[in-house]
Amino acid sequence: MAKRDFITGEELGAFELAQLLDFAAELKAGRGDGVGRGDLAGRSVALVFEKPSTRTRISFEVGVAELGATPIVLRGDELQLARGESIADTGRVLSRYLDAIVIRQGSHEAVVELAAGAEAPVVNALTPLHHPCQALADLLTLRERRGDLHGLRLAYVGDGNNVARSLAIACELADVELTVAAPDGYQLEQGHGVKLTDDPRDAVSGADAIYTDVWVSMGDEEEAERRRADLAPFRVDADLLAVAAEDAIVLHCLPAHPGEEIAAEVLYGPRSAVWDQAENRLHTQKALLRTLLAD
Repeated sequence: MAKRDFITGEELGAFELAQLLDFAAELKAGRGDGVGRGDLAGRSVALVFEKPSTRTRISFEVGVAELGATPIVLRGDELQLARGESIADTGRVLSRYLDAIVIRQGSHEAVVELAAGAEAPVVNALTPLHHPCQALADLLTLRERRGDLHGLRLAYVGDGNNVARSLAIACELADVELTVAAPDGYQLEQGHGVKLTDDPRDAVSGADAIYTDVWVSMGDEEEAERRRADLAPFRVDADLLAVAAEDAIVLHCLPAHPGEEIAAEVLYGPRSAVWDQAENRLHTQKALLRTLLAD
C-alpha cells in the first residue's frame, strides 16, 4: 500500500473522518479494558519535537505506547538537522528504522519536505499553518457534547491562525458550519465554506459552541502588546457567551491565558469542554495512527 501522510487534514474524506471519530470513541470508551492495545505491536513511531509541547507530546507518547508500539522521542537539536542535514534526508533515514514520523515544527514547508522524502507516513503535530490533530479532537468533543455533528454551528473568535485553518478543513468534511470572527489583519483566508466576520457577537449568535485560542503564540512575542490591543474586543467572556445558544459549550486548544482571550469564569465554568477536548487528543491520535498504519 502507498504510504499516507496527515499534513493538513485534507488527506481524509468525509466518510473516513467519520469512521476515525467512531474508532476514537471506541478507544476512549474501552481504554480501561485495553481496547486497541497491541494494534500496533512491533511498530516504532518517531515523535520529533522542535517546539515545546505538553498535550501533543504526552498524548502521542502515551497513545503510541497504548497501541503497543514503541515511541522514539527526539528533539531537533538531538538530530543531525542541527548540523545541516536536510529534513528530506532525515525523513529518508528515519523511514528505514521507523513505521511513522510525527513532527511538531516551526516551518510548514519543512514538514512537507520531510513527507516528500520519507517512505513512512508523516503526521503534522503542529506547524505555523496547520494543526490538524487538534481539529480531530475538537470534532470528537463536539460530537460527545452535542450529538450528531451535521448542521452544528461553531463560532471561532480571535486570531485566525493555524487552529482556525485546520478547523475550517475539518468542519467542512464533518458538515459543521464554521464562522470565524477576527479583526482586520488577523482574519482567516476564504475557503472550505467558512464564514468570515469582524463582529464577534454576530459570529456567536445562536452558536452551539464557541472556540478561541491564545492571542500571542510562540514566535509572536515581539508584537505581543499590539496583538493584545487589537484582539481585546474578541475576548470570550460571559457577555459573549450569553449571545450563543443556551446550551452552547466553550472550546480552547490550550494553553490558555485567562483574562486575555478567555475569561477565567468561562474557561473554568460549567459550559467549558476544554478539559475533555485536551483528553480527546489522545483518543483521536490513536485512531489516526491506526488508520495510517492499517495493514
